[in-house]
Amino acid sequence: MHIEEITDELAAKLQVSPDSQQDGLKDRSDDGKPVAAGPELSPGRAMTHRKTVDEVYAELKQSPFFMTDLEENDETEALKAMAYEGSPLEVASDFKNKGNECFKVKGWWDAKEFYTKAILVLAAEERKRAAVAKGKTPPAAPPTTSGAEEEVVGEEEEIQEQRKVLEASYVNRAACQLELKNYRSCWLDCAGALRLNPRNVKAFYRSARALLAVDRIAEADDACTRGLALDEQNASLKAVARDILKRNELVTAKQRKDDECAAREKRREALLKAALQARNITTRTTEKPPEMEDAKVQLVPDPDDPRSAVSFPALLLYPADYETDFIKAFNETETLADHLGYVFPLPWGQKGDYTLANVECYMDTISGGIIKVGKKVSLLKLLSSNNVEVIDEVVRLFVVPKAKVEGWLKGHKEEKAKRMGR
Repeated sequence: MHIEEITDELAAKLQVSPDSQQDGLKDRSDDGKPVAAGPELSPGRAMTHRKTVDEVYAELKQSPFFMTDLEENDETEALKAMAYEGSPLEVASDFKNKGNECFKVKGWWDAKEFYTKAILVLAAEERKRAAVAKGKTPPAAPPTTSGAEEEVVGEEEEIQEQRKVLEASYVNRAACQLELKNYRSCWLDCAGALRLNPRNVKAFYRSARALLAVDRIAEADDACTRGLALDEQNASLKAVARDILKRNELVTAKQRKDDECAAREKRREALLKAALQARNITTRTTEKPPEMEDAKVQLVPDPDDPRSAVSFPALLLYPADYETDFIKAFNETETLADHLGYVFPLPWGQKGDYTLANVECYMDTISGGIIKVGKKVSLLKLLSSNNVEVIDEVVRLFVVPKAKVEGWLKGHKEEKAKRMGR
C-alpha cells in the first residue's frame, strides 16, 4: 500500500466532529461507526483549550514568571512575605543590624550589601508616601475621634522611626564605601543621609574624607566646615580639617610648580621661535608628525639663553639601499661631514660605496625640486638659504653613492611629479 493511501485512511479515522468533542463522546468515522478515541490533549494544551487569548494572558499574569504588574500582584507580595516577615521597619532594621555585625568584623562588602537592602526597603516606602502626597487633596477637617488621633500619631511615629533607620543605613553604608575606596558612592550616601537629617555630623565627616581622597579640596573643606559648625569639638572633624590643610599645601605647591614649568616651556618656545625667525629658517608642521620621544628642535646648551645655538633632529636617508640613520642633535654650527665622519663606514653598505669622498648629499626644496648639499657647509647656512624648510622639526638629507646618483635623481623627480599630479 502506498504512503499516500495510509495517510488518507488515518486522516479519515482521526477526524473528529465538534459535537462529539463537546459531548465527550468517542470519535466516529464518516459512516457513523465508533472508532478508537484520538490522543488526549497534553496538560498544557488542556489548560488553554477553548480559551481566548485575553483569558490565557490574564491567567499568565497571575504567575510570578509572567507578571508585569508587580506591585498589584498578590502572589508576588506573598513571595516577599515568605522571604522577609514583618513590617518594612522591622525588615529594614534587621538588615541594618546584620550590616552592623559585619561592619564590626571589618566585613565591609557584606556590610554594604546589608545596608543596601535596608535602604531599598525604606526608600521604597518613602517613594510611596511621596506619590500619595503628590496626588492627595488636603482633608476637609482633621480627625475628631480619639482613636483616629492615636492612629495618626502612631503612623507618624512609624514614619519617623523608618527615617531614622534609613538615615543610619545611608551613613553606615557611606563608611563601608569609604573603606572600599568607592569615594563617589560615599559622598552620595552622605548626601542621602543629610537630606533626611541636615545635622548628621558623621555624614559631613565621611563626605569630607571621600572628597579629600580625590583632591576635591574646596568641597572637602566645605563639608568639614559645616560639620564643625554643628560640633566644633568633634575630634574626627578636627583631624580631617588638619589633613585638608596639609593636603592643600601640597596640592598648592604642586600646582605652583606645574604653573612655573608651563610658563618656562612657553617662554622657551617663544625664544626658539624668535631664534628661528632671526636665522631666516623656514619650518612647517604636518597633520601627522612622527613620534620622536624627547628629540626636538631646541636651543643648546641653555634653552633659556637666546644666545644659544639651535639644534635639530636629522634623518639621513640612503634611498639606493632603503636604509636610514637618525641623528638626535645636529647643531647649526656643524656640517654634514662632521656626522658622516662617525656614521661611515656603514655596516650594511657595499665595500667602497659609502665613504665621505664617494657620496653626494641632497635635500628637497620648498618649490618641490632638489638641491645638492655641500658636505662641509654648516647646517645654519644650508637652512637659512630660503630654498629649504624643516618639516615636523626634522632635517631630511639624502645620501647617495656617486655611481648611483644619476639613476636616483631621475627616479626621484618622476616620483615627485607623479605625487603632485603632473
